[in-house]
Amino acid sequence: MTKKLFWDDPYQTECTAKVTSLNNNKVKLDQTIFYAFSGGQLSDEGTIGGIKVLEAKKEGDKEDIIDIEYTLEQEPSFKVGDTVQVKIDAERRAKLRRLHSAAHIVYYITIAVLGKVKVNGSEIQPEKARMDFGYEESIIEKIPVIEKMTNTFIAGNHPIVMKPDHDKPDLRWWTCETWKMPCGGTHVKNTSDIGPLRLVRKNKGKGRERIEMYLTS
Repeated sequence: MTKKLFWDDPYQTECTAKVTSLNNNKVKLDQTIFYAFSGGQLSDEGTIGGIKVLEAKKEGDKEDIIDIEYTLEQEPSFKVGDTVQVKIDAERRAKLRRLHSAAHIVYYITIAVLGKVKVNGSEIQPEKARMDFGYEESIIEKIPVIEKMTNTFIAGNHPIVMKPDHDKPDLRWWTCETWKMPCGGTHVKNTSDIGPLRLVRKNKGKGRERIEMYLTS
């Protein structure tokens, strides 16, 4: 199983790793800081052995992921057993890290304001995060309330901890105060690292609402 160093330190942007598998331009490593798309969070961007990574893909059961396979821009000269340098785009990771934690907080604030809602989808991009959910009324008048409550909570310096699951080796639990949800993404260690947010409501059709989240600093 590929060791996910991004769980141990989501702020780490470089590491060395040993090549465990190589098939043309597809490579697997014994450990990595390079996140692969999952749970709505986009993959990191960066290089392995100085070669650009085109795709990072998880392999295995949805709740028991074993490896991450990387597709490189070209076939590398390194071989199985070699040690390579892994680097990711630090600014992109920082934005994804902040927005992913922000999305979880917005979810809990939203249900505190609206009541329990069914989330239909979410996505964490470097430019913004979004949450789609079912709701029969427009939430346009509730957005300022949700935004204010969210920013107040974020400014409160609440620690965020990623805890391992006792039964599933590739599952982590995002925890913040009394909130807890399964998540294997990258996150900040304290809400103050997120900074203030701007929330925007989008209507996705009858009974469907979307909240978009933007970093303002």
